[in-house]
Amino acid sequence: MFEYERLSKEISYALRHAPWEYELEMDEEGWVPLGQLLDALRREEQWENIVGANVEEMIAESAKKRFEIREGRIRAFYGHSFPMKIWKEEKEPPDVLYHGTARRFLESIMEKGLQPQERQYVHLSQDVETAETVGKRHDGKPCILVIDAKRAWAEGIKFYFGNEKVWLADCVPGKYIEQML
Repeated sequence: MFEYERLSKEISYALRHAPWEYELEMDEEGWVPLGQLLDALRREEQWENIVGANVEEMIAESAKKRFEIREGRIRAFYGHSFPMKIWKEEKEPPDVLYHGTARRFLESIMEKGLQPQERQYVHLSQDVETAETVGKRHDGKPCILVIDAKRAWAEGIKFYFGNEKVWLADCVPGKYIEQML
């Protein structure tokens, strides 16, 4: 029986932060051959018996849809921190998106907008609950920001679909951001 939470964290690290440590050959869209990932994981004793079905089950069981498998390849949807920019398909966002953040960052965000920081994209949530969960990682009482995504899109800000709960943007200028009261 695999510990799927640990497996998810291991694969996240491999695909989102350090593919070179696993000797993975990642294309410009972030895809890696699933067999190559499995071979890399099998080098560790805890994963020596892993098969593709274990990874597929981990993805199916996870509430945080972080990965996708297609045509024998796997990729992380979002969260990449390494220098190579992962190409994402531009898509029209919903009218409003949300971002949860620590209160200490609010003044800077309102002045400079949302920036990707160490990540490749700004992460936005489709619902308030997800934004609050994310914000609580950095502050027990986070600020929830409301993004006027419809207006931003109409004025040329690019958005990318991450998964059913996460949207991505290169940046979001402060004029499209309001604090939820």
